[in-house]
Amino acid sequence: ARVGDSIILTKGIAIEGTSILAREASDELREAGVSDGVIDTAKEFLFTPGISVARDAQIATGAANVHAMHDPTEGGVVGALLEFATGANLGLEIDASLLPILPESQIVCDALGLDPLGLIASGALLVTVTPEDVSTVITALADEGISATEIGRMTERESGLKMRTRDGVGDLPRFERDELARFFGSRD
Repeated sequence: ARVGDSIILTKGIAIEGTSILAREASDELREAGVSDGVIDTAKEFLFTPGISVARDAQIATGAANVHAMHDPTEGGVVGALLEFATGANLGLEIDASLLPILPESQIVCDALGLDPLGLIASGALLVTVTPEDVSTVITALADEGISATEIGRMTERESGLKMRTRDGVGDLPRFERDELARFFGSRD
C-alpha cells in the first residue's frame, strides 16, 4: 500500500461472524427478538455472499494495478486495517459511513451487543489502488456480481489510524479480542 491509495472493501463486514452467530446462538437471537427469516439468511452467509475472496482478488488484480490486498478474518475489519497499515508502515483514514454492513449483520450484532467492526470478517477483501483506479476495480467487481465500496485512504504513518464519523475524526477503534470470542467467552 502507498500513501494516497484508496482502500476498497468487497461484499461487507462481519460475514463469517454473522453466520457463526446465527448458527450457534440462534436461541439467544430469537430471545432478543430477531426473526427466523433474518437468522436463516444469516446462517447462509457462509455460502451467499460466501467467505472465499479468491474471485474478488482475481477480478481486482485483473482490472487494475493493485498495490495491496488483505482478507479480514479474526479481529474483524478493524483488525485487518491495523494489520494493513502496520504491514505497509503507513496510517489510514476510514469513513465509517461508507463501511458496508449487511443488514442481517447489523441486526445480529445489535441483538447480541456486539460491534460488527470487531467481528470475524472472512468473506470481505481489502484492496488498495490509486484513486484513479477505484472506479475501474469497483465496476469490474460489480460486473461479476460482487459489491465493493471505497471506504478510505492510506496516509502517512504519522497521521495514525483514523476513522471519520458524523462526530468528526477520531482514532480507529481497537478490540482486545474478536467480538465472536468475546461473545462465546461471556457464555461460560
